This record gives sequence, C-alpha cells and structure tokens, in this order.
Amino acid sequence: MSVPDPLETVRELATHASDIKHLQTDMDKIVQDMKDVKDTLEAIRKTLDQAHGGWRMLMAVGSASALVGGGVAWVAEHLSK
Repeated sequence: MSVPDPLETVRELATHASDIKHLQTDMDKIVQDMKDVKDTLEAIRKTLDQAHGGWRMLMAVGSASALVGGGVAWVAEHLSK
C-alpha cells in the first residue's frame, strides 16, 4: 500500500473547495430564482382572484339582462295577439 502524496492531497482539496464554492453559488442563484417564481405565481393568483370576482359580476349582469329581455319578448308576444 502506497502513502498518498501530500501535495496531491492538497491539490484535490483545493479543487474540491473550488467546486463547492461554484455549487454554492449555483444553489444561491436557484434559491433566488425559486423566490422570484413564487412571487410571480402569487401575483398571478391575486390577479386571477380579482378576475374571478369580475366574472361573477359579468355573469350576474348577463343573467339579469337575459331575464329582462325574455320578459320583454314574452310581453311583446302576448300583446301582439
């Protein structure tokens, strides 16, 4: 069994330390990107919640208009006889 070369061990440790720094930098970027994605999704959810209320109002107005229009047509039909 041979004894590892101390200089080679130092080089490997330096290489690993450098790799770890790069991985940490990449992880920090990924974490920031995920935060940005979460913020964007939250903004989209809020917009959809507001639009949902608008759709309800639109449906209510449309239903009321259909009811009034149907009533007018019914009255007009019975008065024309």
